Amino acid sequence: MPRRNYPPLPPRDGLGATRARVPEDPLDGLDSRVPTAFDFVRHLVFTQRHRHPDDDDNAVLARFFAGEVVLIDCTPLTPDTPVAPGTDVFFYRRPAPETPVPYEIEEVYEDADIMVVRKPPFLATMPRAAHITESATVRLRRATGNEELTPAHRLDRMTSGLLLFTKHRNIRGAYQELFARREVHKEYEAVAKHAGLSPPLEWKHHIVKRPGEIAAHIAHDREPNAHTIVRSITRIPRPPQGEANADYAIYLLEPITGKTHQLRIQMNAAGVPILGDPVYPITAPFGDEDFAYPMYLASVALSFIDPLTQRPREFTIDGFPELH
Repeated sequence: MPRRNYPPLPPRDGLGATRARVPEDPLDGLDSRVPTAFDFVRHLVFTQRHRHPDDDDNAVLARFFAGEVVLIDCTPLTPDTPVAPGTDVFFYRRPAPETPVPYEIEEVYEDADIMVVRKPPFLATMPRAAHITESATVRLRRATGNEELTPAHRLDRMTSGLLLFTKHRNIRGAYQELFARREVHKEYEAVAKHAGLSPPLEWKHHIVKRPGEIAAHIAHDREPNAHTIVRSITRIPRPPQGEANADYAIYLLEPITGKTHQLRIQMNAAGVPILGDPVYPITAPFGDEDFAYPMYLASVALSFIDPLTQRPREFTIDGFPELH
């Protein structure tokens, strides 16, 4: 069978379809190693950590009646169709209700191929876990009507700033590979207390991020895999919102590598944790966040050689204009 380069169910309302593979071992609660398509999809829906309250048996059946449970070759499944281990089944999940993030996405640049935006804090880049509709990807797809709009890279949910999207599926890989090969020069601004550090500085650590754990940590006995240059440290004339009589500064950071939480954990290790960081040095409970107090870390510069035109591109913003 020739390899497909597009999914059998197209994105809908900003969201792609789920692809789930029937496991080799019987699913919990099911006797048969070869479940029916209904039992398999029902199991996936009912075991979602963040499940829509109206996603019941009838809602699962409605997916089959609408022809929205299919195989990779687009063959629709009936509820009674046996699905053997190793079979890939595609269907649409129903996102659970989410608390709206009270910030807007700001357009920085757009042409026929790409869109560059300023992502606000608290908004995920891609749909994930509890943050599905409240993500930059879903919001922008719904706003533009372009279901092929896809980020070329990611920012942490709490990090704000420049985010580049491709507008067409056929050019997506060229820009994503550019970021994957680390051929994009990036700069970030972070706000933290002024601690008398003298730039330029180089921070090199070995950062370990284990699946399922929120916080990464530094392994001091291993070779560095995370490298950041501190380009400048500038005192700010007024304290950030909610802070009083404190000496704060804006740190201009250039990450050479791209480990998860790299800038956040390295700032914390230097004794200057980023203002508003809900993980470093202390991890806040899930859902315990105040939209009025964001994390002060922003992507402020992206520059690269465009993979389509071979011309230089540069995008810059002021991370925190209200602090100047």
